[in-house]
Amino acid sequence: MSDFDRFINFSAEITAFSNFELLGTGQAQDYFDQTVAVAGGATVKALLDAYDVLRPVPHPGREVRLRREIFGDEKLGPIARNIVKMWYSGMWFALPRAWTEAYGARENNVTVTVSGEAYTEGLLWPAVGAHPPGAKAPGYGSWFFPPQIPPVPPPIPPIADPAAVARQISAS
Repeated sequence: MSDFDRFINFSAEITAFSNFELLGTGQAQDYFDQTVAVAGGATVKALLDAYDVLRPVPHPGREVRLRREIFGDEKLGPIARNIVKMWYSGMWFALPRAWTEAYGARENNVTVTVSGEAYTEGLLWPAVGAHPPGAKAPGYGSWFFPPQIPPVPPPIPPIADPAAVARQISAS
């Protein structure tokens, strides 16, 4: 699997949008390229490797491990948080000073709108059931109606026997 495909899988989990929806924004390659341009290919690979360790077996503690081992990591956490913000807002935000002091300043580490279409394709708009102001006009008089917020999907039920699932996956 390519690093781009792994990036999409990671992004799908952390944004709660499907791979299909993320690819449908037309921003996936730009967002991947921006992440690599700022963080570096080796750091992005380390982030995706850390995520792949969590992927094989879903279980009740998975979200806790994702928070602790990726979002709570001193090096990977700021990048992971920026990926979430980038998908929702269309902007890459400069990494914090503490990160650049610890891991080195990066030439492309500036706050920037990733592409000309990033604002209108941000996940913020479908997440709140609205349209981006000044773009994608929904039609005359649509301002009269409140936004249609999609229902929150039910939580995924915990797996009764994670060890059995792990054995089944490793056997295949």
